[in-house]
Amino acid sequence: MLSRYQPRIIKTEEKNENFLEIVEELLSRSYLKSQEDILLKLLTKLIEDFEEKHYQRNSSKPHLKLKHLIEAQSLEQAVLVEILGSSEIVDKVINGELKISRQQAEALGKLFHVDASLFIFRLSDRFFMLLFILTK
Repeated sequence: MLSRYQPRIIKTEEKNENFLEIVEELLSRSYLKSQEDILLKLLTKLIEDFEEKHYQRNSSKPHLKLKHLIEAQSLEQAVLVEILGSSEIVDKVINGELKISRQQAEALGKLFHVDASLFIFRLSDRFFMLLFILTK
């Protein structure tokens, strides 16, 4: 699998687009084999590194992604109290004053049907939107 796609450091927009297409195809599958999952994680990291250097990333912070998902699904913040612990913590997380823990990210991923890394790693806006669309 890795030899077929030959993942490597992305240096051009064209290669970034190619890897985004592969990621999109992998995310559209209902089940990933072990090698495909490894490839997805590797490509995600490569895309993240490239886009961090080349794109504006202000709106791709985890708390802003969480805000977007709450709004997109018309959820009340109270739903998050069970996951995050209290309304005070919910407010701090949504305002970016408190980071989301790994355990909280896992629970949020289940709630929103997205990968937990969305709430931890700083993925690019394009990649975030791709994840959001495919997991909807």
